[in-house]
Amino acid sequence: MTIDELTRNRSAWLRADMPMADIVISSRIRLARNVAGFPFLARADHVQRREIYRLLRDSIDRAHVADDLTFIDLEGIDEMDRQVLVERHLISKQHAEAEGSRAVAFSKEETVSLMINEEDHLRMQVLRSGLQMDECWGVISRIDNAIEQFIDFAYHTRFGYLTACPTNVGTGIRVSAMLHLPALKLTGEMERAFRAAKDMHLAIRGLHGEGTEATGDLYQISNQTTLGKSEEEIISEFKHLIIPKLVEYERRARQALMRERITALDDKIWRAYGLLMHARTISTEEALFLLSHVRMGVSLGRVDKMKLETLNDLFLMIQPAHLQKLASKRLNGEERSIARADLIRKRLSGVNPN
Repeated sequence: MTIDELTRNRSAWLRADMPMADIVISSRIRLARNVAGFPFLARADHVQRREIYRLLRDSIDRAHVADDLTFIDLEGIDEMDRQVLVERHLISKQHAEAEGSRAVAFSKEETVSLMINEEDHLRMQVLRSGLQMDECWGVISRIDNAIEQFIDFAYHTRFGYLTACPTNVGTGIRVSAMLHLPALKLTGEMERAFRAAKDMHLAIRGLHGEGTEATGDLYQISNQTTLGKSEEEIISEFKHLIIPKLVEYERRARQALMRERITALDDKIWRAYGLLMHARTISTEEALFLLSHVRMGVSLGRVDKMKLETLNDLFLMIQPAHLQKLASKRLNGEERSIARADLIRKRLSGVNPN
């Protein structure tokens, strides 16, 4: 699959037909691994980086991780193509901006991504729509075991898997979910939810992970503790305690808005819809802010004949690199704002501009 084809592909993890999909947009499990006998990337020279790259690519090929795996050398593509991969959550911002030998392999549905020479030698991730932690774990555990048949990972009998960042030492697992929390913001309850999250030792980040702010009321919630607990314990706590608690906070806030401020809520939803349907120029930040309100309206049954999947898809397609790929040319800021408004109007009207 080429980057151009990828841009027009609908990511399977953006489907909205899974448990708690009104609030939980996606689930993700990531594993950090390093090749035994090599220094961490911060200490590796160019020759060592190339050798790590070669060993991991060979091991991934031999492990038959997926029949439809696409492998992309990140040194061999331009900045915009790398940004498309960031916007689609297939690589991190840090991976895109790094230098030296590095790559990514991903499945056709974009539910599996293997990053070579990111912060660690190998970062594996599996994405699913809604709350599907067990499904993510089943797939990534199988991938991890398959690759480990052909390569030795750095492992300590006392500390577990050794990783570049101390917070990942042990299992090397990072469990996360992308949540849509507009009602907590509107009711002023976000701080209380954040305090509860921090008490549970969670990291709270924006749409594109570490170093990004929450736009469109989208938050990535992930565990910070990997040492001293098994993968199953971490996943079970996340699935049965952490995410349900945050979902409950959001649902209570939505019910309060419906019960006590229904007219103001409808006004906010329909003003957002009206602006999106009639704007001729719009920034990424404003579009995400307005789409968030419309998405809440759809979830609450205040907006008919619109699918959550359409709005999930728009969160992705209005990003700068995607707009330029869809236009097949580079666009300046003003041109992107015009293209973004045009794309939103067409998609919300049920027209596929592709």
